[in-house]
Amino acid sequence: MISALIIDDEESVVNVVRLLLQKHVAEITQIYTAIGAVEGLSAIRRHSPALIFLDIEMPLMSGFEILKHFREHEFEVIFITAYDHYAIKAIKYSALDYLLKPIDSEELKQAVKKYIEKQASTQWEKEKYRNLLHNLNEEKISNYRLAVSTTDGTFFLSPKDIIRLEADGNYTRFYLKEKKPIITSKTLKEYDELLSDQDFIRVHRAHLVNKKYVNGLSGDHELTMTDNSIVEVSRRKWDEVKEKLYEN
Repeated sequence: MISALIIDDEESVVNVVRLLLQKHVAEITQIYTAIGAVEGLSAIRRHSPALIFLDIEMPLMSGFEILKHFREHEFEVIFITAYDHYAIKAIKYSALDYLLKPIDSEELKQAVKKYIEKQASTQWEKEKYRNLLHNLNEEKISNYRLAVSTTDGTFFLSPKDIIRLEADGNYTRFYLKEKKPIITSKTLKEYDELLSDQDFIRVHRAHLVNKKYVNGLSGDHELTMTDNSIVEVSRRKWDEVKEKLYEN
């Protein structure tokens, strides 16, 4: 039995999400709704929901500003937005869930399923939430912390401390400055999308490197990293990689 609260400034979106939950998600047995941020803030305090579907862009107060009223909380959040922009990057960095409008029923079901599966790791989820607040308070994306979930827990990494990433099937291995490597179940492609604007270069289908840790390159289509590791560069990417390395 899960209680949920839907907060959006568009009544039509609230109604769609409510109807989709009633039709497709039997685990949610109580559904509350709120139109707009002010009503939403009041509804959180009144109903103490377990799960909130929260619009990001709202008049008077954004969804993120609502959350800043609840630094310690018992609820989880699935964000709703019509815009795939900077706000989504802050959410992705914190490994939290979101839905793009118009809401897709399958994506909604999967998001709730992930929420249910994650309830065994409540403390990790609270740390991810705190990390989102950290990222939202940073003016530069370069100061964001990346939430990386592993079998040993969730690690919050500064991209500045990541030397390189290596694909291992559907897993990704992180090689870190002054720390042991860690491995996560997300693909290298997902991290390439997150880190591509922070001087990380995809040099090979299996390798993503931090430009600042590249010591040199050889005629054998290889990079030497500051930790003395050797990284293969795809032949078709060789000229592009060299150009990016020589950029200021």
